[in-house]
Amino acid sequence: MGIMDKLQKNSRIKETAQLDKSKLFSNKDMTKTPVPMINVALSGDPDGGLSSGLTVLAGPSKHFKTSFGLLMAAAYLDKHEDAVLLFYDSEFGSPQQYFKSFGIDTSRVLHSPITNVEELKFDLVNQLENIERTDKVIIMIDSVGNLASKKELDDAMNEKSVADMSRAKALKGLFRMTTPYLTMRDIPLLAVNHTYQEIGLFPKAVVSGGTGIYYSSDNIWIIGRQQEKKGTEIMGYNFVINVEKSRFVREKSKIPISVTWEGGIESYSGLLDVALEGGYVAKPTIGWYSKVDKTTGEIEDKKVRVAETLKESFWTPIFANTDFKAYLKRKYEVGHADMIKQPDPEDMDI
Repeated sequence: MGIMDKLQKNSRIKETAQLDKSKLFSNKDMTKTPVPMINVALSGDPDGGLSSGLTVLAGPSKHFKTSFGLLMAAAYLDKHEDAVLLFYDSEFGSPQQYFKSFGIDTSRVLHSPITNVEELKFDLVNQLENIERTDKVIIMIDSVGNLASKKELDDAMNEKSVADMSRAKALKGLFRMTTPYLTMRDIPLLAVNHTYQEIGLFPKAVVSGGTGIYYSSDNIWIIGRQQEKKGTEIMGYNFVINVEKSRFVREKSKIPISVTWEGGIESYSGLLDVALEGGYVAKPTIGWYSKVDKTTGEIEDKKVRVAETLKESFWTPIFANTDFKAYLKRKYEVGHADMIKQPDPEDMDI
């Protein structure tokens, strides 16, 4: 018996395995959403998507945080016909019809109302402890930012008005205890959170909840938005996903996504600016766009308005006939180059 086999036999941890054979890394599930740039924001790859671990969707109120989460949950449920969404709710702002608008069958949603951090921690740990790796479950918390601590509630019941210093500690304990399960059980956890403006000479948006949620997360998005207007009428919003932290995407990347009142999320939004930058699309005249033959560098004669660039028919040939997907990965995906630089033979003494 070799030393590897001996150590594995002696281990009391069930999941102990040789690294290249470990199911914790080799059999990870990845869920592709119908929005290529959402997949890029999650994994750096337009054909990638959501994987296990903690993804934090942060931003001010009315910034589409819950909607982005439900988009991912819907994709997960579509991929796995026996999957269930475990939805922890502290805001109660998502009626059944809102789930249905994303194509989610509400009979596949287990709704758990929560009032404080400790209540969430005890229930979530219990659920994760009893889930098997083969069970298909996606978890969403809406929201972390709206949760009080048990002490804060007790103080209110006893009519005490004192500062609560326990909430950040309780949140840190929550995510410290739960995040290891997410990888071991191959479960995605989506946590909606709030941001606040840091006071200082150069104020910036900071994710609420202390350092615990930041350290435990695999992805953190801070979402910004601008109004899309036609004259004085608001037609929708242009959102920007700021990748604050990621194990897969270059941090500080900015991913634009458009949402309209009439059509919801524009599936192919965000691609045009990157394609222009990479030379896959040209803007021959103001307000008009044309595809570029990457082999010859010639601009196609056919011109289209920006509305046409939001359609699948515009992007299908670009994805199929060029290396645009590879360009997106080079631009956004975290590289995995050798961490130990090999010496140049010319610099070595002979």
